[in-house]
Amino acid sequence: MTILEDGDMQTFGSELPAMFDGMKLAAVAAILYVIVRCLNLTSPTAAPQIISQDTPLCRYLLKSCPMLSKEYIPPLLWGKSGHLQTALYGKMGRVSTPTPCGLRKFLPMQDGATATFDLFEALGKHSTGDDVTMVICPGIGNHSEKNYIRTFVDYSQRQGYRCAVLNHLGALPDMELTSPRMFTYGCTWEFGAMVAYIKRAFPQTQLVVVGFSLGGNIACKFLGENRSNQEQVLCCISVCQGYNALRAQETFLQWDQCRRLYNLVLAGNMKKLILSHRGSLLTSSNIGDTDLNKLCAATSLMQIDDNIMRKFHGYNSLREYYEKESCVHYVHNVSVPLLLVNSSDDPLVHRSLLAIPYMLTECSAENWTSNVKVNCVGQEINPRCLE
Repeated sequence: MTILEDGDMQTFGSELPAMFDGMKLAAVAAILYVIVRCLNLTSPTAAPQIISQDTPLCRYLLKSCPMLSKEYIPPLLWGKSGHLQTALYGKMGRVSTPTPCGLRKFLPMQDGATATFDLFEALGKHSTGDDVTMVICPGIGNHSEKNYIRTFVDYSQRQGYRCAVLNHLGALPDMELTSPRMFTYGCTWEFGAMVAYIKRAFPQTQLVVVGFSLGGNIACKFLGENRSNQEQVLCCISVCQGYNALRAQETFLQWDQCRRLYNLVLAGNMKKLILSHRGSLLTSSNIGDTDLNKLCAATSLMQIDDNIMRKFHGYNSLREYYEKESCVHYVHNVSVPLLLVNSSDDPLVHRSLLAIPYMLTECSAENWTSNVKVNCVGQEINPRCLE
């Protein structure tokens, strides 16, 4: 047995404060390390990398849009973390989000559904003096009242653009379905009806087609489905879409970039949206109580698509649904200038999917093409300019 004498106890006791101070320093260092890693504070900023064909259109774009070639310096602390930006914007929104004033239009569809869109007139004259209308397709389950759409519309109005914003079928909280069908990943019926209305109401206008996320897929698919859909269209801009849902589904359950967590959150939002229209959807011969029960247990978008979404248009399988509704099979038919914008750290759109816009540029032989890749703090922009 070891016996500690008074001198030994006194020495050991004097060492305790130093030991605890060391533990505190280690804990502080560990916390700082986690903060630095989570906020990506060590990520370097860099000038964009631009890959393009040497065409007059692309030279003009690069000259007139200096932001494509300048280094982007994000806000301090939170600016380099996409997850933190998403969380803050999702919960708090923008400071002083504008509220554009527009008119809501109702369009009856052939199957009994009622499509709606909001029309916002320009607040000033366009710099070219032309009549230009932006036809905008929002992201999954979104509509004209979302903060990012309101902000985009307000800015566009002030630049002299008329804006028409599609409200996805079933997305508006105060709008009941008039048929047992909601929006899907690639159905262009409502967007096409809105574009047709704009062309009839403003026959002299020129169109700029804009799509966000799922809306980007719908916009590109709409233009590629029929050559006549490209009439009066100046260009198309797609922001943060995945191009090929069949390939994307393979990555949806992976945990890198918290993709599985985002998938779970989006699935929860979709479940709430679908269940809010339970009464209307149950009148469909393709959807029954069993399907809605499976919906309640779903934890991913793929399960929701398989149990509910694909059945709106009678697809026999999830694979068929994704193949038929992805714009990757149509976008090569687009002959107007096309700008494809993606984020390299997008938690839902895996980086492997960004090879699709690159291949579009390489395989185009009849049109002038350009592919611009911009890397700045996790941001990657892939425009394809066809003229």
